[in-house]
Amino acid sequence: MEKGNLAKGAGILLIEWIPLSRTFILTSVIKRFQSQSLDVRTWLTLGFALYELKSYRAALEKFDRALTLDPDNLEALMHRGYAYFQLKDYGSAIADFQAVLAAAPKHPLAWCGQGTVQLKQGLYPSAVESFDRSLFYAPTASKTWYNRGNALLQLEDYKAAYKSFTRAAELNAKDHRTWYNRAIALAAMDSYAEALDSLDQSLSLVPNSYVAWNYRGFLLNRLGRYDDALMCFEQSLSHHPINPNAWYGLATVFAHQGNVDATVQNLRQAIKLNPNLYRLMAQQDASFDRVRRQPTLRRLLEPLTATRLG
Repeated sequence: MEKGNLAKGAGILLIEWIPLSRTFILTSVIKRFQSQSLDVRTWLTLGFALYELKSYRAALEKFDRALTLDPDNLEALMHRGYAYFQLKDYGSAIADFQAVLAAAPKHPLAWCGQGTVQLKQGLYPSAVESFDRSLFYAPTASKTWYNRGNALLQLEDYKAAYKSFTRAAELNAKDHRTWYNRAIALAAMDSYAEALDSLDQSLSLVPNSYVAWNYRGFLLNRLGRYDDALMCFEQSLSHHPINPNAWYGLATVFAHQGNVDATVQNLRQAIKLNPNLYRLMAQQDASFDRVRRQPTLRRLLEPLTATRLG
């Protein structure tokens, strides 16, 4: 796998979890406030609680109610922008963030919000600029450093991305996504030992992250530590059985070891789940060169059109 593919193929972790106790508290807040007089602050509080529960459309409606009573309320505008963002309505989201910035040009959360939209839209240099503006006003915002790192990854500026993720980890060492994406940047710079350390930090926080186990396996495979790589892919499958990347990873390890039967068996599992992708990947992956001429593998890797013609 090429350096760029190591970075881009790893995937970026974006998942956040809300503990059950916190969900119960937020639900209680919603019930309590719904029985009170509905002024701007009440609508905002309801919107905040619903947003935290990931009920983004319901939160959006509450922020709309607040803005009906106070059209210039910057809190409502900004948080409505984030709700729009979660609903993938990026045009409305950036309009709200820009409205906040027109009234309050030094608002770090609005700059960060604008950057997250630009990141999703593929406007990576603009996203970095927005995150930089946000960090100028709020330099200890770990999520902004994290998002900035993601934009820099997309620009393949791995050294700068590594620095952003490192700063994010210094500010919040308990975010497994930061450690994972930091490993991506390090691996892209061929700093595999440090990348593995960063992945270990990520897995210490979320031991059942099958994505992190997969990536750790690919790095160990690249280093020739085949037994350790096998263990990682097996761990990944134990946490997520419908997992073509893990099957593919196992196939690459067995191919390096010259085990044709195990290579074909595991690669066939990956191809069953996504025939076009994993057949094409294996056709181009140097990991299979040692066993590529074996008849069983050649048959498995034949293009579908050739198979039909034959």
